[in-house]
Amino acid sequence: MLLQKYNNITLKMLLLLIGMATLSSCNKFLDRYPQDEIVDDTYWKTQEQLEMAVTAIYSRVKAKNIVDMENLAENTMWPTTTEYKDIGSGVFPVTQPTVDAEWRNMYRDIRECNVFLEKYKNAEETTPGANERLAAEVRVIRALGYSFLTSFYGDIPLALTPLNPGDPELYEARTPQAEVVDFLLKELDEAAAVLPKAIPTGGDLGRISKGTALALKARVALAYGRYEIAEKAAKNVMDLGVYKLYTTANPKTAYQDLFTRNGKLAMGKNQETLFARLHKMDIIMHNLSREIHVPDQFARFVPTKSLVDSYLASDGLPIEKSPLYNDDTYEDVFKNRDPRMTQTILVPGDKWGGRYDGRPIASNPDPTIFQVPKFSQDGRGSVTTTGYYYKKYVELSAVPNYNRDDNDIHHIRYAEVLLTYAEARMELGKLTQEDLDISINLLRDRVGMKRMELSFLAQYGMDVRTEIRRERRVELVLEGQRYFDVRRWKEGNRLAADIEGVKASWFSQLESAAYRKNKDGFLVVQWNRAFENPKNYLWPVPQTQWERNPSLGQNPGW
Repeated sequence: MLLQKYNNITLKMLLLLIGMATLSSCNKFLDRYPQDEIVDDTYWKTQEQLEMAVTAIYSRVKAKNIVDMENLAENTMWPTTTEYKDIGSGVFPVTQPTVDAEWRNMYRDIRECNVFLEKYKNAEETTPGANERLAAEVRVIRALGYSFLTSFYGDIPLALTPLNPGDPELYEARTPQAEVVDFLLKELDEAAAVLPKAIPTGGDLGRISKGTALALKARVALAYGRYEIAEKAAKNVMDLGVYKLYTTANPKTAYQDLFTRNGKLAMGKNQETLFARLHKMDIIMHNLSREIHVPDQFARFVPTKSLVDSYLASDGLPIEKSPLYNDDTYEDVFKNRDPRMTQTILVPGDKWGGRYDGRPIASNPDPTIFQVPKFSQDGRGSVTTTGYYYKKYVELSAVPNYNRDDNDIHHIRYAEVLLTYAEARMELGKLTQEDLDISINLLRDRVGMKRMELSFLAQYGMDVRTEIRRERRVELVLEGQRYFDVRRWKEGNRLAADIEGVKASWFSQLESAAYRKNKDGFLVVQWNRAFENPKNYLWPVPQTQWERNPSLGQNPGW
């Protein structure tokens, strides 16, 4: 399968062939250049060589890093200081390392795509049309990289050929964001026209298809208010007739199951994931399951009160309106809720990998069953800062040992396409009940949640836009999309709010003055957050890049 054909040594050699610079090389804009000039005389001759080069380019696509980006927003709390957490809190300097690293790494990857697109045309084909298909895949990967860059930095240099030290283009001003978006939409359209409609299988498993290109186009268009384009692109994916939501015989586990090994593309049951970073046991693995349930330290990803409160009650009403909801106890919070909540967040009585919980060791006869959150670290059991734990993306067998997780990391799912379609229709003033029934209500049907009905929303004074945005939040949590959504909706104030956890009165130890609480008695685990408008809607141009090329300028407020 793609990304699994070659071992790590082969991948490193391939990356060198297409111009990868070492991590210690200089970090000028697009400064990644071929380090072995003999390459062009001996490579780029056959379809097989192109396939190997494209495999190496696929290996650049973000893996667990896309989940790490959840720490940029308010769904998730990391227990210690991290650079994503700092950025999300709004308090960070232009010299912040991740601000520079994202710029450098994305342009490194883009340069590798540009090298391929410059060299591939003269290679011999063994399969007619294969080379153009490979080029289309690379164009989509390049577009994905540029979509991150322009979201982070706004105006960015748009380079479509490999640049080398001394090229005057290295010192030009940035391309306006609107022009970058125009390019991306056109590029994805052209790639989609070449790519196959069918979901890749067998040796092509994990490759980019027509649906991938159109789904990314829909995402980009939605992000920049191109609602008509987003609606059409999303509907084009829906009309392909090859994608459907992953499900099982049990709606109580169907959503969670998608993010386990059962939902891997390699298992052959998943027709929902349009693009994922694939992993294979003993070859390419990650550590996400262990980081979520780390059994002897602080859990790395923990849900926040804000996220927990965002799930509707099972009657379709927000918890502040529903008679079904009460928070008298920790256990009560999980009762009568949207089923995606209890398939995303650990519930008392669930199996887990965190070992000893907050109960005394003597009264914890089965450490594989979770009952009470653990707040103090003693080297035994998983500690939570907010009082909550995730179970989405957790493969219990992968928790005990470091880096033993081979679950796919999902980048684009059909669920997102359906959400994009509904949101675009709503923003265009065209949303009908039929639209909801072919989009959001399919997501709710999967888990047995009450359907979204426009008449019901009107009856209870619920805002349609708010509910569609809520739907996106709970469906895509822990998939790295929240930060991008909050900023495009201009809801930056959410990122300035304190990060809160459980009600202190639920657990006697939290009533100690050592734990900070808000006026309503809920745990406060991060404060002094800020969001300055318009400053924090964009990252700064990294200082090292600006110093080397003053023509880049700087973003407002930085």
